[in-house]
Amino acid sequence: MGYGVLRKDPRVYGDHPLQVAPGETALNAWIRIADDGAITVTIPRAEMGQGIGSALAVLVAEELDVPWRMVGIATAPIDPVYANLVSFAESAPFDSHDRGWLADTARWGLSQVGRMVALQITGGSTSVRDAWEPMRLAGAVARDLLLRAAAARLEVKPNALSTQDGLVIEPSTGRSLRYGALARDAALLQPDLNVKPRGIDRWNLIGRRLPRLDVPGKINGQARYASDQRFPGTVFASIRLAPTAGGLLDGFDRTRLESEPGVIAVVPQADALIVVGRTWWHAEHALSRIEPSFSLPRGQPGSDRDLAARLLTSLEQEAGFAFESFGDVEHNTPGDVELHAEYIVPALAHACMEPMNCTVRLTQTGAEIWSGTQAPDVLRSHAARLLDVEEERIIVHQELLGGGFGRRVEPDALERAIAAAVAVPDQAVQLVYSRAQDMQHDYYRPPAAARLRARLDPQGNLRTWHCRIAAPKTAQQVMARLLPSLPLVGPDFSAVEGAAFTPYTVPNRRTEHVAVDVPLPVGFWRSVGHSYTAFFVECFIDELAAHAGQDPIEFRLQHLKHRPRAAHVLETVREMSGWASAPPSGCARGVALHECYGSTVAQVAEVSVDGRSISVERMVCVIDCGIAVSPQNVIAQMESGIAFGLSAALFGEINFDQNGVRQQNFPDQKIISMRDMPRIATHVISGSGEPGGVGECATPPVAPAVANALAALTGQRLRQLPLRLA
Repeated sequence: MGYGVLRKDPRVYGDHPLQVAPGETALNAWIRIADDGAITVTIPRAEMGQGIGSALAVLVAEELDVPWRMVGIATAPIDPVYANLVSFAESAPFDSHDRGWLADTARWGLSQVGRMVALQITGGSTSVRDAWEPMRLAGAVARDLLLRAAAARLEVKPNALSTQDGLVIEPSTGRSLRYGALARDAALLQPDLNVKPRGIDRWNLIGRRLPRLDVPGKINGQARYASDQRFPGTVFASIRLAPTAGGLLDGFDRTRLESEPGVIAVVPQADALIVVGRTWWHAEHALSRIEPSFSLPRGQPGSDRDLAARLLTSLEQEAGFAFESFGDVEHNTPGDVELHAEYIVPALAHACMEPMNCTVRLTQTGAEIWSGTQAPDVLRSHAARLLDVEEERIIVHQELLGGGFGRRVEPDALERAIAAAVAVPDQAVQLVYSRAQDMQHDYYRPPAAARLRARLDPQGNLRTWHCRIAAPKTAQQVMARLLPSLPLVGPDFSAVEGAAFTPYTVPNRRTEHVAVDVPLPVGFWRSVGHSYTAFFVECFIDELAAHAGQDPIEFRLQHLKHRPRAAHVLETVREMSGWASAPPSGCARGVALHECYGSTVAQVAEVSVDGRSISVERMVCVIDCGIAVSPQNVIAQMESGIAFGLSAALFGEINFDQNGVRQQNFPDQKIISMRDMPRIATHVISGSGEPGGVGECATPPVAPAVANALAALTGQRLRQLPLRLA
C-alpha cells in the first residue's frame, strides 16, 4: 500500500514532531512511553465515531508487544510526516484490480504528489490502509530499540532477550526491565533500517475484539467535541448566509441589530451576516427577529426538477469522457436482446448531528483554533492566509467530530469564525451554524443521472455494457476549495467511480462521464461517487437478470468467474440470508454487490410494503475487507453505513428553487429512526492481504438492494431516489 515510499519513512526512522511531557520519551512520530510504562499512540486521523483511534493504536501495540490496558491515544500535531498518501494514490483512474505497470506507476506518482502536498486528511476509507505499513513498522522499530537498550544494560546480546506485556525479559535468568525504564536509553539509539513487522502467526491483538479507547470518555462526558469548547469570556456567533450560491448581502438594519439584548457585534460579509452575542441564543434570536435581505445571483438557479431534466437531457446531447472503453459496445449479434434504462438521484445533505462550528481566539501573533475537522492542515493554511500570518503562528486543536461524512473537510465554518473573531479581537468567538443554516448551506452529495444500455446473448450472458453518467466534477470542486493553489483540470474520476471497472465480466464495455455544472455547491459525501453508481449498476444488473429469466444472484455469479473474491462474498450472503428459502409472508428479498476502497460488500434486503409505505425488515451484510484489524469496528461501520444508506434511499433529497434549499431540519430531511431500523446480520470474511476500507463501504449497496427487493415484491422498477411507490 505504500507504493515503495514508506520503508525509510521519517515518521519511523528520522526526526519527529512530538512534544513530550515530563516523564515521557518519544521513540518516533507515533510512540511516546511514560516512565511508568504507559504507551501513548499518536493518531493522525480524525475520530468521528468510526473508532479509528483504537484501530490505529492496535497496529502499534501489536508490534510493540504491550497489553491493551497499557495503551492510550493522542491526536497528532500538524506535520507533513502524517500525510495521507493512500488517499492520493487510490484516486488513480484505474481498476483497483489492475496491478500492471501503468496503473501502479500512476499510483506511485500520485503517492509522491501526496507526499509533496502532505494533506493530513481523513477520508476515502483510507485511515487504516495508509497506516498499515508505517504504524506497524513504528511499533516494530520501537520494540527493537527497547530490546537493544535492555541488552546494553544487562550486558547480553539482543537475541538473548524477548518481550512480553511491556517488559523486556531474559528467559534464561528471569531478569526483566520495564519499557518505561528503558525508553530514554532506547531513544538515543539509531533505528535499525532492516527491522520488519511481525508475521500473522505472531499476532495477539490484530483481529481480536478489544474495547474501544474513545468510548469511556463519551459515556462519562469527558470527551470534548468542538462545540463543547468554553473559555472564560467566550462570546458566540450565529450566521445568515445568502440562500442561493452567488447571492449577496443586500441590506440589514444595523441599528436595530446592535440594540438587541446581548448583541456585541454585527459583522457583514459579501454573502452573509454574522452577529456576535453574549450567548449563541442572543445572536441567533437577534438574526431571527431582524433578518437581513439578500439579492439573487444573475440567472435564476431554477429548481431541483429543472436540474433533473437537465441531467437527463445532457445524457443525450453532450459528449462524455470515457474512463473505460474496450471492445465494441455497438456490437450486435443476431439473437441478442438490448435493454436500456435511466436512473436519477438527488442532491443530499450530510446532516451531521453536530452542526458546523468553529472557535477562534486571536493572539498577538496569530490565532488559536478549536475545530472538529477532517483536514487540520487545510484549516491552518486557510487561517494563515486570511490573517496574513505564517502558518506556524496558527495553533489548531483538533477535537472530536459529531459526524463528518466528508462535510468537515471543508473550511467554510473557520473562515466565517475568523471574520467574527476579527470583530472582537480580545475574546474567543465560537461560531455555530443553526440547524437550518447548516442544512441549507451544505456542500451536497451531487445530483446525478445515468443511462445504461446492455445486450444479452440468447444464453443470458452480457455481451455489451454502456454506461453514461451525468454529474458535476465533485473532486475538482473540493480540491479547488482545499488547495486553491493546486488547479485541477481535465476528467474527474470521482463522478464515475464504482460504475467504471465493475467486477462483472463483459467483453464490450464503455463508461463515460458527462460533466454538468449544477447550481449547488457539491462535495464529498459518505462513499462519494460510489454512493450513487452502485444504485445505477446494481439495479440495472437486476433488470438484466430478470429479463434473462435468471436468479439475481446466479446471474451475478455467472459474470464473476474471474473475480473469486467477489463471488465468495456473494455466495456467503446468499447462504446467510436464506436466499434459497421463501421469504416471510408479505416480504421479498433483493441483493446488491459492490466493490470500493479495497473491500467487497454484498447485501440482501428483506422488504415489506403497507400501501405506499416501505419497511425494510432485515438486512444481511457480508464484507471482505482483507485483514480486519478491528472486527467489532468493521461490524459497527457496516451497521452505521446501512443506517446511513437507508436514510438516503427512503427519505433523502434536497429540494431547491430560486429561494434556496427548502429543507431546514431533520423533519424535512428525515433520517431513519430506531423504530424503523431493520434487523441487521453482518459477517466479516476473514480475508488475507492488506486491509481494505470499511467506513464507507456499506452505504452504496443499500439503495439497490432495497430497490431490487421492491421490484421483486411489487413489480415496480423504481429508478429514482428516494424510493417512492406509485
